[in-house]
Amino acid sequence: MVIRCGLVTVNKEPVPLKGIEVEVEVKDHVATVVSTLHYENKEDKAIEAIFVFPLPADAAVCHFSAKIGQTEIVADVKEKQEAREEYDDAVSSGQQAFLLEESEQSPDIFSLSVGSLPPGESASIRLEYVTELAVEADDGLRFCLPVVLNPRYQPQGSEGRGIQVTSVPASLVPYSLSFSARVSSPRQVSKVDSKCSLEPLQYLNKEQTQALIKLAAGHKFDRDVELLIYYKDAHQPTAVVEAGKPSAKPGTLMGDAVVMLSLYPEFPQAVMSSLATSGEFVFLLDRSGSMQGARISSARDTLLLLLKSLPVGCYFNIYSFGSSFEHIFPNSMEYSEKTMEQALKKVKEMQANLGGTEILHPLQHIYSQPCIPSQPRQLFVFTDGEVGNTKEVTSLVKKNSSSHRCFSFGIGQGASTALINGLAKEGRGHAQFITGADRMQPKVMQSLQFALQPAVEDISVTWDLPKGVSVTPLSPPFTNIFQGQRSLIYAQLTGQSSEETDDCVTVKYSLAGHLFQSKLGFTLQPTEDTGLTVHRLGARTLIRDLETKETEKDGEVKKKVVDVSIQSGVSSSFTAFIAINKGSRKAIQGPLLHRRIPVARICSTSQRPSSGICSTSQRPSSATFCALGAPAKVKKGRRDLFMMKSPFCPLKSVADPIFCGGVPCNSAESSNEKPRDPLLQLVSLQKASGCWELNPALAAVLHKTNKQVEQTKPAKVNGNVWATVLALVWLHGLKSDAQVEWKLLARKAVSWLVAQNAPCMTECVIAGNTLLGCSVEKDVLGL
Repeated sequence: MVIRCGLVTVNKEPVPLKGIEVEVEVKDHVATVVSTLHYENKEDKAIEAIFVFPLPADAAVCHFSAKIGQTEIVADVKEKQEAREEYDDAVSSGQQAFLLEESEQSPDIFSLSVGSLPPGESASIRLEYVTELAVEADDGLRFCLPVVLNPRYQPQGSEGRGIQVTSVPASLVPYSLSFSARVSSPRQVSKVDSKCSLEPLQYLNKEQTQALIKLAAGHKFDRDVELLIYYKDAHQPTAVVEAGKPSAKPGTLMGDAVVMLSLYPEFPQAVMSSLATSGEFVFLLDRSGSMQGARISSARDTLLLLLKSLPVGCYFNIYSFGSSFEHIFPNSMEYSEKTMEQALKKVKEMQANLGGTEILHPLQHIYSQPCIPSQPRQLFVFTDGEVGNTKEVTSLVKKNSSSHRCFSFGIGQGASTALINGLAKEGRGHAQFITGADRMQPKVMQSLQFALQPAVEDISVTWDLPKGVSVTPLSPPFTNIFQGQRSLIYAQLTGQSSEETDDCVTVKYSLAGHLFQSKLGFTLQPTEDTGLTVHRLGARTLIRDLETKETEKDGEVKKKVVDVSIQSGVSSSFTAFIAINKGSRKAIQGPLLHRRIPVARICSTSQRPSSGICSTSQRPSSATFCALGAPAKVKKGRRDLFMMKSPFCPLKSVADPIFCGGVPCNSAESSNEKPRDPLLQLVSLQKASGCWELNPALAAVLHKTNKQVEQTKPAKVNGNVWATVLALVWLHGLKSDAQVEWKLLARKAVSWLVAQNAPCMTECVIAGNTLLGCSVEKDVLGL
């Protein structure tokens, strides 16, 4: 009998992964991440350890190596099938081998196989990647180290194999994590926020342009490690020119210089003040089991805000989905008081009770509906992003990108960055992530403002370079630009010039019938001390663009992806990293023991039913299982990542429970019903036209009696005018910190007031200030 010692899983199997060390170097808006994974085999037989884990979808994995004792083996990038065969051959012959590969279904999931680790042997795996930092609504730069990987739901009939994940509740992850980040920028680092516990921020110089961040001890794996980094004057255009690799051939991607340009186009205020008053707004809400609790409650509140903020004269509809999908109206309806109230009644009844995460079918139905003339379609997708057919979904959005813009929202820990970012990128929209205690409403309302901005058209990029230097774009053509949002351009610069000139790139675009341009000057002199970071990010950008064009019949595109991947040393869906310790050949006594390394999921241990019976009568249509139990048998040769089957609960996925033992599986994020936010109470009383009615409900929200409100009304003023002025004064005077949430509906209220041509507006504002104890100027209200 094997004595089980060391770290063990919930299935009492030893875990060879002892700890993970992560060091991050953030330079301006680019992060280099180095993860070191420490393995030790404490069993009496050789093992193969398989670890399926998340990475950011846009990361460029550029280094993979293993250290056994004093021997270091650096991996090579090879075509995926070739790498798999080499790995299997090495393991079968007793050699230590290491294989790192990207999932074919989703670029944010990787599999690391550590093969033929002898008894008592230790190994350290070093993984390095570079990634851009996304710009948040408040100008913070978001860095996220994913540590939570919820099992991905694989819809029935979808293409490809399922993504199989071994997961345990966050409290049972049996290895440690240490994390530190060093931040440097030409601009001052003003602050760093995080949902995780951090040690106090350490500035490393008096200018405060360099800082050190450390994760406090005892991280529990109950959330991703997320940092929000704020620089002073963050919206400054930048240009970085990086010299090519000396040993690479000139004229190749790695042999030439590569430039990275960061642009922040600013639209004229006159154009921005005229938001669209038309459009077809389609909201698609995830109601799968994993949305239970706080997630679905926040989504309902967000839909309330969205419906109240829509412009009069637009069209709208609301879809929701799980294993099946529903819609409030058969087709999009004109926005009116009647249709808004019908929709709100349905929204109040929405629960996370539709089972799985079949997002493809509702999208197909939406795209099958004819577009409404002169009403540009804007699609808003809300999901926790735990699906296995990511590429199939994003390909569908890309196919229909000419007919709409897509704004996506990833809800909760473990949301797939590949799905959320992919929906927005292919749909010419914008992506947002809502994690921890984040309020969904501010981020969603910012995206609604983007959707109401006039669409940018006829985008072109023009390069002004000296004679003898040519440019090859690595980034796909721009399809969208939003006010204040960063646009990145990567390009390969071939050739040299003896002239010292001011080089520049100009982005031209048409907006609301007018032609505008943004120009950025730069020098061809390479920036110092950048390594090959820019080259790798440029290669990653080119690879991702090519992968979206690849089809089964297009072997040339696949070949180019493989060539770029091998040349740059950056991973792709068609390649893998392979490292073999050729000096470790040793006959294996009996079959290798397979050990799956568990990752964290948001689910507490109390959710495992002791009876072995699931308490729900609803059964999913797709046979994917909770990732808790023993692995299915693995065939010889490079195998599919196997599915972990649970003896407890035949649900489709831990990520999408309906109930497991009577307890919602994401109860860590659930909460009891809280008293309703006064802001949302006020918003719920607004009419579709933009006005409020004078009634006891409004008085209650304002914390006044109906008599007080009636008696202070100026004599010549209509009741609804008075109520609307009071609501605006209350918003500006007492809820100014949440202005991003109510800005659009307040604008609609002001438009309604102006249309009434009501007398005594100054008197109304003064009376409203007196009643509510505020001091809001009439001009501030926009009257």
